[in-house]
Amino acid sequence: MRILLASTSPRRQELLSLLGLPFHSVPPTCEEALSPHLSPSEQTRQLARDKAQSVASQHPQDLVIGSDTVIEIEGKLLGKPENMQEAETMLRQLRGQCHQVHTGVAIIHQSTNVSIDFVETAKVWIKPFDEQTLKTYLATEESLGKAGAYSIQGEGAQLIEKIEGDYPTIVGLPLWRTAKMFEQQGVILPNPVEEIYRLKPYANWKDFS
Repeated sequence: MRILLASTSPRRQELLSLLGLPFHSVPPTCEEALSPHLSPSEQTRQLARDKAQSVASQHPQDLVIGSDTVIEIEGKLLGKPENMQEAETMLRQLRGQCHQVHTGVAIIHQSTNVSIDFVETAKVWIKPFDEQTLKTYLATEESLGKAGAYSIQGEGAQLIEKIEGDYPTIVGLPLWRTAKMFEQQGVILPNPVEEIYRLKPYANWKDFS
């Protein structure tokens, strides 16, 4: 049985690699359409399921993991900006505020009817940064492809005052709960997740302990 990550995200690939498991990344084929009747947390759960199912349907003998991350502020969902203008709008909205980061995870093994999913939530407080800081950060173009238009493991760390919750959840994959789900399915982890969380071997992780 292979493990397939239904994602091409370098961040999720890097985080999953910390567990020491061999896996293959397979692009999901589903359309990431938002459902207006779902809450932000349920939306990310649904998108994670859709991604995992789109790959599992083509690889029923393999264990497939899908994930999705969204930002919630004042009850509203922020996804990935489509351009730099949208990124600027998002960052202005987050400036000086606390928001929630929801990351949904789904694991599907179609041949044995296994289908598990969950949502992990963390809080992030953004500094009341000035216009020059905003301009400098936007110039890095790091905002593109990132939920909420910032990257905690990159230059975006300078915008963050503090976090509450699981750091990998904010990056894009709640590693602790994901590892425990794998173990429940009989997967042996070469790198114990307890040791990973003790060492925090990922960019900027130790800065937000």
